[in-house]
Amino acid sequence: MSTAHVLLGLLAGGARHGYDLKRAHDERLPQAKPLAYGQVYATLARLERDGFVAQSGQEQDGGPERTSYTLTDLGRARLKDWLTEVEPPAPYVTSTLFSKVVVALLTTDADRARTYLTRQRAAHMTRMRELTVSKSTPGATVGDVVAADYAIGHLDADLRWLQTTLSRVAELQKEVTS
Repeated sequence: MSTAHVLLGLLAGGARHGYDLKRAHDERLPQAKPLAYGQVYATLARLERDGFVAQSGQEQDGGPERTSYTLTDLGRARLKDWLTEVEPPAPYVTSTLFSKVVVALLTTDADRARTYLTRQRAAHMTRMRELTVSKSTPGATVGDVVAADYAIGHLDADLRWLQTTLSRVAELQKEVTS
């Protein structure tokens, strides 16, 4: 995820300060890793330096002074370009899960690898159930449901891969130890 582009998107609705952008990010992308305030302000500084946002005012609501930012025409154009760019499928497998399974097969016996795969599958199933329940929880927003659907789709793909890999452990073990 490009934090800069998400912040540009959040600014498309009007001027906001860093605290509000962080809060809006965490609300609108509920399954994403929450942003740190430092990350928001560092990103805003780069966006301002590059001409994509500009300061639009200062507020002080009984607390520290807050600088609001607004999109520039260049920022709107960059956001539009980003939203029309098709994301290429990832060229490399970068999942910790994948790496851990390969290393488990390299360093342990087949029974241990099977045990790990079975435990991991159970953890995925538990998370899938939690997400399914969260979609029907009172107060769940469309954003919550879309985020849960996305996560469930990825968990489902992982579960299919785990099952396939589990059925191939003996074969993979022979290949690794040869």
